This record gives sequence, structure tokens and C-alpha cells, in this order.
Amino acid sequence: MHRPEIVLPCLDEAEALPGVLAALPAGWPVLVVDNGSTDDTAAVAAAHGARVVVEPRRGYGAAVHTGLEHAREPLVAFLDGDGSLDADLLPALADAVATGRADLAVGRRVPEPGSWPWHARAGNALIAAELRRRGVPVHDIAPIRVARREALLGLGIADRAFGYPLELLLRAGAAGWRIEERPVRYSRRGGGRSKVSGSVTGTARAVRDMAGLLR
Repeated sequence: MHRPEIVLPCLDEAEALPGVLAALPAGWPVLVVDNGSTDDTAAVAAAHGARVVVEPRRGYGAAVHTGLEHAREPLVAFLDGDGSLDADLLPALADAVATGRADLAVGRRVPEPGSWPWHARAGNALIAAELRRRGVPVHDIAPIRVARREALLGLGIADRAFGYPLELLLRAGAAGWRIEERPVRYSRRGGGRSKVSGSVTGTARAVRDMAGLLR
């Protein structure tokens, strides 16, 4: 079995983390990146066996990239720490990369009722359509993905905010990476409110960060 290191970028996810960590593939190393939480995210993660690093600079991209830099395994998987994405997809994504079938394996969200607000889904659809127009074969910018650590570092991703996953896809497409997309169940988060889809303001901020990369 191919066992990537799982990186979980977290901001105030103490409530959701126990369930998230329990649902991960058994025996896979886990790295929680605490992105300046004001709750017990770091303590909860450590108590459940995860390695913890702190990235005080706020921003999804900052947390993800810090996790990438601190990861110790050749393959790295990324998953949100809120429990909304089905971690059961990770072995299939890892297999696609480890066997050489793909350079980047990603999830395409299949939402359960009430899990994905209309404004977040609309923004995602517009950006994904633009990616396909540019030759990147994806229908989502889902925060669940697997790739080789050194290859990801070599892409030189510069965004440290919400635009990080979009820049990753753009740079991977430009580099000729083979991208495999698979459906993943998307449910209500395990606790708290999403920093992106939880409000129109959060979604607008994310779309703004991403739109700048598409000019």
C-alpha cells in the first residue's frame, strides 16, 4: 500500500479534528498545520497522534505550503481539517500517483444536500470552467489531492492565500502534468463554519484571490 503523509491545514478546527483524524487511513502519517488557531486545535491534534507544526501567517496557502515543506514522505496528500471531505478516497488518489498513472490526483466534490452553498458552488464552477478552457481537465478546485512532494515544490507556487489550489492547477497544467480527477463525497463540516463557503463574503474573497491568477 502506498502511504503518503497527510497534511491537514487547520484554523480553529478543534471540534472537527477528532472525527477527521479517526477517519483517515490507518497507519498513514499525519501532519496538522495550525494556522494561528485561537482554540485547542494543536493540542487536540497532538493528543490524537498527529505531528503538529505552526504557521502563524494566516492564509490557506501559507498553511498548505508550510505543511508541504515540513512533510517527510515522498508522496503528500492534502485534506481539509473540517471533516467535509470523505477521506476514503485518499488510497485511490495515492495509487494513481504512486503507480505513475497520474502526476496529480484530485477530488471532484459530490455534495450532499445543504453542504455546499449556492454562492460557493457558482464561484467554483466558473473558475473550473476557465481551467478547462485552458486545458486543465478538472471540474472542481477541491482541497483533497495527492502528488509527489518534490514535484510540488518544483512548481514554485507563490500564492499564500485562497488562490493556492488554483495556482497549483494552473502550474501543473502548464508543466504538462497528467491530472486524474475522481468524485468525492462532500458533506457538512464537522464543526464551526467554513472560512470560504460559510459566507458570501468568504466566497467573494476566495474568488478575488483566484481571479487575479487568471488574468
